[in-house]
Amino acid sequence: MIQPQTAPEVDGDTRTAPMLLVADPETAMVHDLAAVLEREGVQVMGVVDGAQALLQAGALRPDVVLVSASLPVIGAVEFVRAVRLTRAIPVLLGVGEGHAQQAVEALTAGATACVARPYRVPELLPLIHAAFTGEAGARRALVVGTVELDVNAYQVRVGGRVVHLPLREFELLHYLMRNAHRTVTREQIMRHVWNSTDTTSTNTIAVHVKRLRARLGDNDDQLIQTVRGVGYRLVDRTA
Repeated sequence: MIQPQTAPEVDGDTRTAPMLLVADPETAMVHDLAAVLEREGVQVMGVVDGAQALLQAGALRPDVVLVSASLPVIGAVEFVRAVRLTRAIPVLLGVGEGHAQQAVEALTAGATACVARPYRVPELLPLIHAAFTGEAGARRALVVGTVELDVNAYQVRVGGRVVHLPLREFELLHYLMRNAHRTVTREQIMRHVWNSTDTTSTNTIAVHVKRLRARLGDNDDQLIQTVRGVGYRLVDRTA
């Protein structure tokens, strides 16, 4: 169990810094995450399974809980269901490749949002601070033309029609929409979507872009445009 460097205030009304409870079996990953978040003023408590997470969620009353989709003992979906019986605490689900079904089930059970695992501090910090300041229930949707991406619901709509995307394609679309009308390089995409600095895997990006275009009905490549030799740009086709 990872203890916060400073003793947490149990009373949520007097706590001066947000507290994050992380439930993940990979302790090294949690240690690294905690070290960075604590420099950002976030108190972190780490546990390795769902049973400990339920216990600490009740004892510590954290502002946010981050659970791995591969949580042992008590699974992530079961954890969300159990927490929702007594508390409205925001629960983030850490997902990777192959976790699309768990993501859908956890969101249906009441999870707040899905985040990429391995965890990324720039993605987590806004969610943690929103929960601490009481804004966690705010809608987090991006709209570019007829495409709408709702991070909380893990849902994409095109012209009002729901489009189901695998996790990696969802993250790719999310990154492109956050940078709409701007060209993003292949290196930037690898770093922010794949969490990798490997610049030799650009064919991987091309394959995922091709699949994403097909699912979005971008048959003429005018929604996700290729900028030759550089990267890609997502634009509003209706403008």
